[in-house]
Amino acid sequence: MTQIGYLELIRTNHAFRRLWSASVISMLGEWFNTIALFLLIFEYTESEFLLGLLFTMRMLCFAAFQPFGGLLADRLNRKTIMVWTNILQVGLALSFLLIDGKNHIVWIYVLTGAMMIMHGMYVTAERAALPNIVPAEHLATANALDAASWSTALCLGAMLGGIVVEIWGTDAAFIIDAVTFAFGAYLLRNLSIPQTIGNEMKGPLLATAFTNIKKGWKRIIGEKRLLRIVFAKSSWNIAGGGLAGVFLVVAGSDIDGFGMALGFGIFFFARGVGTGIGPIAARALLTNEERWPVMVGLLVMLSGAFYFLVGWTLGVSLFLTISLVMLAHAASGANWVLSTILTQKWVEDEVRGRVFSMDMLLMSLAFSLSSATAGYLLEEQYFTLKNGFLIFSVMMMISGAFFSLWRPNPRSA
Repeated sequence: MTQIGYLELIRTNHAFRRLWSASVISMLGEWFNTIALFLLIFEYTESEFLLGLLFTMRMLCFAAFQPFGGLLADRLNRKTIMVWTNILQVGLALSFLLIDGKNHIVWIYVLTGAMMIMHGMYVTAERAALPNIVPAEHLATANALDAASWSTALCLGAMLGGIVVEIWGTDAAFIIDAVTFAFGAYLLRNLSIPQTIGNEMKGPLLATAFTNIKKGWKRIIGEKRLLRIVFAKSSWNIAGGGLAGVFLVVAGSDIDGFGMALGFGIFFFARGVGTGIGPIAARALLTNEERWPVMVGLLVMLSGAFYFLVGWTLGVSLFLTISLVMLAHAASGANWVLSTILTQKWVEDEVRGRVFSMDMLLMSLAFSLSSATAGYLLEEQYFTLKNGFLIFSVMMMISGAFFSLWRPNPRSA
């Protein structure tokens, strides 16, 4: 496989540079928004369950529209989808400015759900479009850079978002979020993305929607190796939703010597550093693609093992806990990028959006179930925060083991 350097890819591929820049800027603002919402929910309710419910709402809304979003990504111009979802999110981000007090708490969930529907459409269109602007031999570099950039945006967005919210309040974070979406749409406006649209997409949208969505499922089920890899991300998220979406946030809200928003930011910063290191390390070290389907399961197990150690070090050493969170998410980031690359390479352009939408659907449902369960159990004091980390990390290791033991017979598409 011919590798290309990260800077060389950005410098020589104009289309990828614009797509990558727009995504990074939008993601940066999204984390400002997320930190602000954490703070509002904690200030208004002090409820771990409602905090978990925020993640559940985000991921359920992300999931609910995925089948139709994948259909649109295979039927409509993918650049147009990305531009308009960014524009619509400008208005949604500014709508958070109207929330004032506990009586408006429901609007946090409504607006967050709407934004996640838009975000889901954007992500599916972007994942499906990437192989059309990046040669197959450069996909590992492009995906590793994309994942590392997501992580950098998480690091900077969470940390800076925490600082901004602590100093200037939540309104400033929502305004910054809206500006980043507007700038992302501006960068994408003149981007040209080649795309092949199948003949089945030429009929009326609603009349053919169900049939065409079902073709995406059939494409997955018809190739056993693809069916397996589509479950790679959800195998982590079935426990990861509780670990990263609830327990880590609650732990960040109670760090001695830090404000609540900054505490959130510290752990999300650690999560972002790890998720950035993982894909880069995977690209450099895991060069045998034939081993990747097995490796993604082992990486889930490794992530669970590090989170198990997080549970043991909680409250003992902040530096050690942060380091372990980084390592846990380095493994999860590698899992993400390897499974994404394989899907992009194995699936043809005409149906790639629908296949990725099913990938995102399974991942989102797993995360939603995990975060809602974790938030409820912690709220009702079925276990302590430390025990929650330990129990869910064991669940993650078991999930990774099952994935690794699943060995379908490979078959070419």
